[in-house]
Amino acid sequence: MGQEAVIDFLKRPESYGLGSSEMVHCVETHGAMIFLAGDHAYKMKRQVLLPYLDFSTLEKRRLVCENEIRLNRRTAPNLYLGTVVVLRDRSGAFRIGASADGDEIVEWLVKMRRFPDDALLSRVVAAGALSPQIVHALADTIAAFHAQAAVSSAWGGADELARIARGDAKNIARYVPDLFAAGRAQGLADGMLGAVEAQRTLLEERRNNGFVRHGHGDLHLANIYLDAGQPRLFDAIEFDDRLAQNDVLYDLAFLLMDLWHRDLRGEANRVFNRYLLRTGDLGGLAALPLFLSLRAGIRTHVAATMAAGQNNDPQLRKEAAQYMDLAISVLETPPPALVAVGGYSGSGKSYLAAALAPLLGAVPGAVHLRSDELRKVMMGQDPETPLGPAAYKSKVSAKVYAELRQRAERALLSGHSVIADAVHNHAKSRADLAALATRCKVPFIGIWLDADQALMARRIADRHGDASDADAAVMARQIASGAGAIEWHCIDAARPLDEKLAQILALIV
Repeated sequence: MGQEAVIDFLKRPESYGLGSSEMVHCVETHGAMIFLAGDHAYKMKRQVLLPYLDFSTLEKRRLVCENEIRLNRRTAPNLYLGTVVVLRDRSGAFRIGASADGDEIVEWLVKMRRFPDDALLSRVVAAGALSPQIVHALADTIAAFHAQAAVSSAWGGADELARIARGDAKNIARYVPDLFAAGRAQGLADGMLGAVEAQRTLLEERRNNGFVRHGHGDLHLANIYLDAGQPRLFDAIEFDDRLAQNDVLYDLAFLLMDLWHRDLRGEANRVFNRYLLRTGDLGGLAALPLFLSLRAGIRTHVAATMAAGQNNDPQLRKEAAQYMDLAISVLETPPPALVAVGGYSGSGKSYLAAALAPLLGAVPGAVHLRSDELRKVMMGQDPETPLGPAAYKSKVSAKVYAELRQRAERALLSGHSVIADAVHNHAKSRADLAALATRCKVPFIGIWLDADQALMARRIADRHGDASDADAAVMARQIASGAGAIEWHCIDAARPLDEKLAQILALIV
């Protein structure tokens, strides 16, 4: 039987025990219909057979509903309540129940708690409310999810990514020459497949070393919501586990690409760096341009298909072209550089470094290594957790600076620019960074922020929830100890941010 009668039933408020004056809102996608009724949402799989999914039988829809519950309870257990069924009694009347109770099961549904529309992260972004706190919590959530996700070495790797690249190319080619120029489409296809081959050894090493895991698979802003301010991932790919079993950085890349496409480049860079801080996964960065391109390629043909289905909607066609541009551009990576930002506590190092990072190097910008954060993570603490004096002894600080250099080297050798953000008030630490750049054969730019002591004291007093534990007394001791002869480029910390950024970028070019 078709689903028309069931759909009519699910559109009626009485079907959920609601009053006739209440509304049931229906959200439709290519593979599902979601009925928003009262405090709950009921998701029905469409009876469709598509090239990439098969919901054609009731049994297949049952299995995929159960898989959806299982997978999404990993990240949003309170949202996914379970499966329910639409039953038909002998008179032909429908009802929603938890089990058959002797009646015929005609459809399976996923029952979920309903959350406010404005809790969707895509809506939060549209409202301009994506705060640094949300960004950090989001990256922390994803890092924790990936750490616990099941390892799946049977999938992923170079051959699987080549299959995805060929799929992108095939689907994009359907819109040549109507929407995309043949040369650009072919250039993207060649670029993606060339990147797979260039990174084949790395991709296989990561697959063999546990970096291919059963992730989310569709990790963009519309599949994340805020629950009491805490980001929750939902609507993971449920119809084909293979699509979600890939490199963890490929999983993350969808979100980074989505943020970058929306011109939220600072936010993309902060998610990127917070994730790296939590995971230490710098070894896969050489493959990130490929991962970003594949994700943008998927969005390219999805937007093109949507445009074609909506009478060549101009906005959707424009969006498809923008995704194509992004898919091509992320493969064109500039050479890396090492930038060090030093100065006494309160000089504005981290603020400047965070603003500079999205402007440097390959998408989504430079790896920002902040000594304050590294120190906390190395001691098993959250970056914002205050530490006692023992954590700041010279031996501990030496280990922190060594870890910073090690991480910087890994990122640079993977083709990503690095910002080394620390006080750098010892000549040896400054010389060590210059030597590192020489060893990695990358340009080195040292920046020293000069600031009036009163200005630094005011900035320290204004800090709230920051990774730095330094107070005005610490800053005064730093000044008293001095930094020796500074051979780096000295910049007035009191200058406006845009002027400081322009001065630094001119040095890098």
